[in-house]
Amino acid sequence: MLGKGEIVGIVGESGSGKSMSALAIAGLLNRGSMKKTGRIMFNGDDLLTIDRSKLRTYQGDEISIIFQEPMTSLNPVKKIGWQVEESLYIHHPEIDKKTRKQKAIDMLKDVGLTNAEEVYYMYPHELSGGMRQRVMIAAAMIGGPQILIADEPTTALDVTVQAQIVELLKKLNKEMGTSIIFISHDLSLVNQLCERVIVMQKGSIVESGKTADIFKAPKHPYTQRLIAAIPKIDIGE
Repeated sequence: MLGKGEIVGIVGESGSGKSMSALAIAGLLNRGSMKKTGRIMFNGDDLLTIDRSKLRTYQGDEISIIFQEPMTSLNPVKKIGWQVEESLYIHHPEIDKKTRKQKAIDMLKDVGLTNAEEVYYMYPHELSGGMRQRVMIAAAMIGGPQILIADEPTTALDVTVQAQIVELLKKLNKEMGTSIIFISHDLSLVNQLCERVIVMQKGSIVESGKTADIFKAPKHPYTQRLIAAIPKIDIGE
């Protein structure tokens, strides 16, 4: 269960099923060949079984996703403005071109790109990694989604930029009320951002609960090992 405006973390080692869960929620898996053993309910619809045309009305509008490597997620031959506006063009054709452009520029500013008017006309290769990730967040948030899935969004970034992205997600969550599913192998980031955490191992949930409770007193041996593996800084005299 994901509550309105809630930030939930999904953690686990590589191969634990974190990203597969994200892709399933976002409707990006081949539903014909995948094995279905549960339901993913959204607005009364099961995202695993609803008609593909109905699913498309949710994708990129009500449910958005950002990935860990924006350089491979952004189209290298399209300008930033077009890519941020794309979901408005698809889901809200009633919005005219001038309004779409202004919404895109405003959203770029909202994610911390102060030179948004220039960024609007740039290509992905002209931006830093952190700027590209902000663009991806802007593109995901421009339609005002109910759910944002952040799949390892800070992995390719340095520590300083990681902290900035986490603060940005907090800001957007507070201002727009969007629920966030934050997927990461970095437990320290999850601890900073998430109210609740789900621990996955080999495709199954082994433990879940309030983040503070899980970090203070993990019950499952796998969770205990994950938390024990968090690097600790030992400052000597």
